[in-house]
Amino acid sequence: MEFDLEDPLSCFKEQEAYTITELFASESDHMPAPNYLNSTHFRASFRCEAISLILQVQFSCNLDPSVAYLAINYLHRFMSRQEIPMEKPWLLKLVVISCLSLASKMKNTPLSISDIQIEGCIFESQTVGKMELLILGALEWRMRSITPFPFLHFFISSTELKDPSLKQVLKEQATKIIFNAHNDIKLLEYKPSTIAASALISASRELCPQQYTMLRASIAACENLDEDSLTKCIDLMQEMVMWTEANESTIDTSFLSTETPVSVLERSIKRRRI
Repeated sequence: MEFDLEDPLSCFKEQEAYTITELFASESDHMPAPNYLNSTHFRASFRCEAISLILQVQFSCNLDPSVAYLAINYLHRFMSRQEIPMEKPWLLKLVVISCLSLASKMKNTPLSISDIQIEGCIFESQTVGKMELLILGALEWRMRSITPFPFLHFFISSTELKDPSLKQVLKEQATKIIFNAHNDIKLLEYKPSTIAASALISASRELCPQQYTMLRASIAACENLDEDSLTKCIDLMQEMVMWTEANESTIDTSFLSTETPVSVLERSIKRRRI
C-alpha cells in the first residue's frame, strides 16, 4: 500500500477510521529529537548540503515533491538521533541516498539506486541497504510519518467556511506553503499540527483577508494547539510567504537557470540569519 502523507495511519485502521486525536497524540513521535537544534548532532552546514542534494535528485529525477519531503523528514529525525562525523562527508551522502531510497519505497515511486547516486560517491546497493536499516532503527521503524498534511482537512472543517471551492483553494495554497517551508531551519521546533494551522492561517490572509480573523480564531480555538507556539509559527510562516512573493521570479526559475539548489538554499539560510 502506498503511503499517503494525508492519511498516515490508514494501514493500521483499515476496518475502523482513526480519529484526529490519534494524530495529535502521535505527532511528537515523528519529529526530530527534542533540543535537536541546540545539540552537537545539528550541523547547519551538513543540513544545508544534505537538503540541497535531496533537491538536486528531486529535480534531476523529476520526483514528486512528497518524496523529497518525506526524505527530508527522515533525514532530520535520523540526524537528531545519530551524529554524523563531519570529517566523513561521504557518510552524509550515503544517508541522503538512503533517505531518498526509503521515501521512494514508501511512495511506491520507481527509483533505483543508480538513479540517485550523487556525484563523487558511488555506493553499492548492499551498502545503501545497511544504512537504510540503521536509519529505520534510529526512527524506531516509524516510516509512516505524521506530517502537517493530515491536519489540513481537520482545521478547515473546524472553520465556518461554507464554500467548497474556497476550502479547496485554501488547502492547495497551504500545501504549497508547507512544501516551501520545509527547508526553513526554524520550523523544525514546531509540531506538524502547528505548522498546518499556521499555513492555513497564512493562506487565508493572502486569499480571503476579509475572513482571516474568523478563520484564525476558529483554528486557534483547537485545544491541542499551544497559542504561543502558534503565534510564533504564524509570524515565521508569513515572513517566509512575503519573502517568497517578493522573490517569486527568482525562485521559480532557479532550477532552470545557472543557479543550483545549493545556491538557492544557501541564500535562504543566510536570509534567516539576518
